[in-house]
Amino acid sequence: MNAMEQAKKRWDAIAKPLHSLGRLEDLIVQIAGVQGTPDVRIDKRCALVFCGDHGVVREGVSQSGSEVTALVAKSIAEGTGNINLMAGAAQTDVFAADMGMLTPVPGTIDRRAGCGTANMTEGPAMSREQAEQAVQSGISLMGEMKKRGYQIAVIGEMGIGNTTASSALASVLLNMPVKTVTGRGAGLSDEGLERKIAAIQKAIQVNCPNRDDPMDVLCKLGGFEIAGMAGAYLGGYQYHIPTITDGVIPNVAALIAARICSDAVSAILPGHVSKEPADQKIMEELGMEPIIHARMALGEGTGGVLLLPLLDMALRVYQGPHTFAGLGMEAYTPQGGAQ
Repeated sequence: MNAMEQAKKRWDAIAKPLHSLGRLEDLIVQIAGVQGTPDVRIDKRCALVFCGDHGVVREGVSQSGSEVTALVAKSIAEGTGNINLMAGAAQTDVFAADMGMLTPVPGTIDRRAGCGTANMTEGPAMSREQAEQAVQSGISLMGEMKKRGYQIAVIGEMGIGNTTASSALASVLLNMPVKTVTGRGAGLSDEGLERKIAAIQKAIQVNCPNRDDPMDVLCKLGGFEIAGMAGAYLGGYQYHIPTITDGVIPNVAALIAARICSDAVSAILPGHVSKEPADQKIMEELGMEPIIHARMALGEGTGGVLLLPLLDMALRVYQGPHTFAGLGMEAYTPQGGAQ
């Protein structure tokens, strides 16, 4: 019997209606499969915030300028960012990784593959070699987290302009019209949204990405932080660390990881679904059902850390003494029919 089967058996032995904690039970079983044991532990957890800048910002696709990326990354490195405050409530350590910001920030983990991407409306956002370097950096960073004893990781990001890159990636990888998958990001006006859509359409036309080659799509339309997150998901699978997604940008990175290695999805847990139009479509493509529907759009991993307290509560039941055997009562059994 493998770890997931053992975890399912343990759930069924708990004194409650079968599967009455719904998707939370499924996620604990999934974590058991990733960790390779029904003795699920997520006490030591971290949030990894991958940071990078985007040349496409010069096309007026964002409300703020690229300088904001470094400012927010600095607050995260100093422990005062929004993700730090929320993660603190969930007893979660936070690390910011510089995958390629225009301005290096002290206190971040240096994994720079470049100094911001190029403007993808004029050519590839990065070279294939840079994309491969960033992906590998994400994999190795998860290896470091494994050595430090982390048992679960939230994957987040910071990068002004990265909803433009993620929408472009989603349009190509899902083979859907740009307008269908592009939203307002951090709050664009109608005119800003039109500029964003036009920039994405031009980038796709200029670069002609090969939909069947995820690395080609990534290097032409992506970002260094998106590549790093894709690597983190691959590393989570490789090092048996379950990862939690956080909205459309980490989800499009998960889609890239899945196109590189389809088995990687087995180690990825869905956190929340954001209000970006591509997000639900990506999660459906990945076979994920989001747990939290809060219409969030903050990023930085904030939607991912929300899942951790829910998992903690489910684990209290999963690991607790309230079993059919302990109560001396007959266990529930499947009754058939629609449930």
